[in-house]
Amino acid sequence: MSTLPVYRWRLAPDGYATRRQLRAQDLRPGGQGVAAQLERPRRRRGPLVAYLYRVDLAKPVRPMTPARWAALAKANTARRTCPECRRDAGYVIPASLGMCVPCAYPEEQRRP
Repeated sequence: MSTLPVYRWRLAPDGYATRRQLRAQDLRPGGQGVAAQLERPRRRRGPLVAYLYRVDLAKPVRPMTPARWAALAKANTARRTCPECRRDAGYVIPASLGMCVPCAYPEEQRRP
């Protein structure tokens, strides 16, 4: 078993990227394993760790199909639908409320 190379934060060599950096370049890891890791030291806790992948082995992001677009639209509609009044709120229902604002605070909606 070989150990991963460890680099300090912001000091990784060219040719490595995190998942987010790959995605910004329209790439994905494509089944490759973690090639290296970054560590950012912290004072009272363990270091923050970010995993790096090789850019030359990354593959292009798969394109969205019509079925994927439909599934995404359905999921977003479910996130906007209030479970109390069953209406589309027009925004994502906050998890802290669990329902749309008019259902969560009905007395404030009745004031003139």
